[in-house]
Amino acid sequence: MTDTSDAGTISISVEFSGGLEMLFEDQRQHSLTVPSKDKDGKPSTIAFLIHHLVHNVMKDTRQELFVLDNHLRPGILVLINDADWELEGEEEYELQNKDNILFVSTLHGG
Repeated sequence: MTDTSDAGTISISVEFSGGLEMLFEDQRQHSLTVPSKDKDGKPSTIAFLIHHLVHNVMKDTRQELFVLDNHLRPGILVLINDADWELEGEEEYELQNKDNILFVSTLHGG
């Protein structure tokens, strides 16, 4: 198989926890292939991934539980390869082949 970045796609693993999996058909893990570049020709970022997840993976209509104003909803932790996304540039992090992205909700109703 060729290097996926040359082929125009990136293979990543996306996981959901803390109740977010219910928005994605109760499936915790997703193996995804996403474009290596966004529509503007720039490297795909976590922001691109969030948009992709909402429009291509999420079947639940309650998108506001995952995004608000086109950004990840506050109260959702993101780990990129087991590191807090704040250390990696948050939404500006450029996706790499074989990345593991974990979204964890810290919001608990009551």
